[in-house]
Amino acid sequence: MQIGIRFHDTIELPFEERLQEVKRQGFTCTHIALSKVPGFTADSEALTPGYAMYLRDAFREAKLDVAVLGCYLNLATPDKAALKATQDKYLAHLRFASLMGAGMVGTETGAPNVDYHYDKEACHSKEALEIFINNLKPVVNYAEKMGVILAIEPVYRQIVWNPKRAREVLDRIESPNLQIIFDPVNLLWTDNFNERQEVFEEAIDLLGKDVCMIHLKDAVLEGDSVKYMACGLGEINYDSVIKFALEKKPFIQATLEDTKPENAVAAREFIQNIEKKFS
Repeated sequence: MQIGIRFHDTIELPFEERLQEVKRQGFTCTHIALSKVPGFTADSEALTPGYAMYLRDAFREAKLDVAVLGCYLNLATPDKAALKATQDKYLAHLRFASLMGAGMVGTETGAPNVDYHYDKEACHSKEALEIFINNLKPVVNYAEKMGVILAIEPVYRQIVWNPKRAREVLDRIESPNLQIIFDPVNLLWTDNFNERQEVFEEAIDLLGKDVCMIHLKDAVLEGDSVKYMACGLGEINYDSVIKFALEKKPFIQATLEDTKPENAVAAREFIQNIEKKFS
């Protein structure tokens, strides 16, 4: 695996110095959301070829890849004007990714409400899934035109909340440019946290062939929620996920999440020690 880190979890420095620090900490790639980089913008009208090429060259200079260009917006909003603006923003990110050399544009799967909040009955309904698929299709069509992968990330508290729903989305849209970001912990919530190994195995079984990258974080069950943290600090056993990656996905990029600058290296080493067990 090629282990990277979410850019906005790294120490805040001037951009090019920050890239050098990411490399110094032993990472090979990043997951970057432009809206979370101080001084940068993700506004569609600002995503010019020049901006893309500046980023491309800066990452190359630092010998880092952009594993994912993040665009985590709600494709299931009932607000038609907001939906149009959101779809346009995805198209702009796909164009931008094609120029800057990002591995994919990544997204979660929304909620059928304006303020993107979790409502289990609504989010997990068949109606919400139909809305999401319908609104996702034109974005995937554009990804095909741009030659860019659009990767959806199943999340328990959103519309595509389990591996079966994700499989249905893939099968119904049926595009090689629609793939999966596999974040095992995001498939968990209080309802299924204690069955987490079964959840991971189901995801690998149903989605494995379409997984194009992995997100890694740890978690614990805390009251009526799941608390996230850096790998090695919680209760998640990553053996099955790492074994799958090593056997089926050579050189796949895997970015750490919910790290802090002071524990990022330890989190990387934690995952690399699991890799050694299967090497």
